[in-house]
Order: sequence, then structure tokens, then C-alpha cells
Amino acid sequence: MRLSRMMEPALAGAFVLVVGWASAAVRAAEFSGDVGSVRVVRRVEQQPGAALLWEPSIAVWKAKPLVVSFGAGVPGKTDMGDVLASVSIDDGGSWSEPVPVFDHNQRHGAIQFAYANSLLYKPPGQDVIWCFAMRCPMNYSDSEDSRLAAAYSADGGRSWTPVELAMHYTGPLITVSGSVQRIMENGQPRYLLPAHRNTKRHDPLGSREQFVLSSTSLLEWRLAGYVPQSSSGRAFLQEGNLAPGDADGDIELMMRTAGYDNEGRATDPPRAFSSVSRDGGRTWSPARPEPELWNSNAKAFFGRAADGTHVYVYSDGPAWSRMALRYKIQPAKGAWSAERTFYDAGTHNSYPTLVETAPGEFRAVWDSGTAERHRTHIRFGKLSLPRGGT
Repeated sequence: MRLSRMMEPALAGAFVLVVGWASAAVRAAEFSGDVGSVRVVRRVEQQPGAALLWEPSIAVWKAKPLVVSFGAGVPGKTDMGDVLASVSIDDGGSWSEPVPVFDHNQRHGAIQFAYANSLLYKPPGQDVIWCFAMRCPMNYSDSEDSRLAAAYSADGGRSWTPVELAMHYTGPLITVSGSVQRIMENGQPRYLLPAHRNTKRHDPLGSREQFVLSSTSLLEWRLAGYVPQSSSGRAFLQEGNLAPGDADGDIELMMRTAGYDNEGRATDPPRAFSSVSRDGGRTWSPARPEPELWNSNAKAFFGRAADGTHVYVYSDGPAWSRMALRYKIQPAKGAWSAERTFYDAGTHNSYPTLVETAPGEFRAVWDSGTAERHRTHIRFGKLSLPRGGT
């Protein structure tokens, strides 16, 4: 691996930058797809003690620098560990050594927590980046019974300050979303954050529900509303992504799906489900399958570009294979395009998250691996939306 050192003039120190394209195993020539400038942000071999790297998120700091957060899993746990953040000052060409956002080694009195599923968000007009994540007691085997945690950075992701949230939703939650959705009401911002609950995994009388949280401050959160569905033929709705809908004021939620009574099984046929709110996330339409959008029990990305085009990036294949990433686009009030290849290298790839940096220009991150093993790398790439929806 080739290492380079770069100096940002505005900073007093130097960052050791890891250039992902140096490894022959990840050269751009060895994959197909529309994503370009693919780099490795971090690999599991660079993270001592980590069993896996997973669930990245990306945000833009001010005019140019990019910030990526990701999880570093603790051995013996399904999906719990630390949350780290890396910075790029050259549009993803190289990445700084990661710094901790949440550290499972830090105790809170007598309790020790592990963390999962970070989500970065930069509020418009504010010089701060928020990182939301799940906080779970360390003695648990997985993160299904977590609470919401948060930290913020005022220096572009180079250091982080944890904060305690005021939570009026008191149940367990799981957050796996593309971003916080900001809406305006009476001239004031309100923020929506999708989450779901999966207490049924460890409790036969538990439940599996998708819901949305609401905040006017990003510090105090309340339950906004649940996504309803019929009592017959229910699906396990989870890992929803919010985006503006086609009609003014509509908010659309696109969700990963699985069997309600068997979370390891995909729906038949494997489809994403959607729901729409027309009152700021307080009430939601009954969830319905999206015939054109494949989902086989894997988190997908759903968002909307500046010109109104919706973007859906997803894992293809059967449940849990999670190999190639595909995508579709939908022009405003139009039909979904044919399937296109986002990234295909004959390796495991999952959990894509994108952020628009200019009209039709996206920066993307996802967790990747080898042909035999999931989640050994965090990858970065650039996507330019094709014109005309083709």
C-alpha cells in the first residue's frame, strides 16, 4: 500500500493519508459499474482488534472536505463496536487516519456500551456535523436493543464531542438511514429521523415496526408516527430512507423488507416497501410494495437529487448474498429506469449511502469485502447521474 502525506494550509498539523487505490486487489480496472474514482477509506487490517468494518455514512463539510463515519466491530459481537471518522480534503482521493467518535472502551459509570450504525448530518447554515448512532450495553450479543446516541464536530470531523439527547421516545430503536430529513414548518426547521424496532428477535411477544422520530433542535427527539400496514401479510419494515416526494410537501419513506415472522427470509417477491406522509411525518400511508424496486433483506439507499430525480441503490441477488450493487433512477413524476450497475467486482458489497455535492453529482460510501468475506473494507466512489433517466 502506498502512503502519502498532505498538508491542508488552514491546519496547523499534518494528516497521514491512506490512499485506497494502491492495493492491486481494489484497482478500478477490476470492477464494472457507473461509480468512478473508487478508493478504500479503511481496511480491517488497518484497524487493530476489529472483526469487521461496516455501515458507513458520508457528509460534506462546508465547501469541499468530505467526512465518512463507519463502525469497527468488536470480535464476538454481531454488529457492535466503535464508531470512527475519517476526513478527505481532496474529494475522496485520500483519507486521514480515523479518529474515534464513540469508543466502546469508555465506561459510563459501571456500564460499558458498544455502538453501531452511525449517521452523519450537516444541518444547512450550521458549521457543525452531527453523528447519530446506536448505543447498546456491552454485554448484549447484538445491537437490536439500542438507544439513540449523538456527537458533534465543529472542525470538519477531526474531533468529536458526545452529547446526551433528550429522548421522549422511550423504547429500543435501530437507526440505519441515509440521512436526517429537514423540513420547514412555519418558517422553522424540523428534522425527521427514520428508525425501527426489532424486539421480536429476542422476545416472542416483541414487535417489528418502522417509525419516524422528530426534532426541532437535533437534541430533543419525539415519536412522530408509525408506518401502518395490514394485519394480514405483514412485512418486517426496516432501515427506511426519507426523501421529498413528487408532490409539494410529500415525504416519502423507502424501506428494506423481510418476513415479519422470519427476519432472515425475503418477501415474496423481494421488494422494497414505501410509505408517504403529507403532514410532516406525523401520519403515514399504509406501506405498499414497490414493484420496480428490488430488496432482498438488505439496506438500500433512497434519495432525491436537486432536479427532483429519485435514486435507489441496492444489493442484488438473493437474501444475504449482497454482492453487486445496482441502481435505478426515477425522473420527477416519471417511471423508474432500467437496472444499472453501480459497482460489481465479484466481491461482497452492501449498505450504500450517498450525498449530493452538485446537481446530479454524488459521493458514495459502502462496506465491501472479498469474494469470501463480508465487510473488510469501507469504499468510496463518485456517481454522476445519467441524463434522461436511461
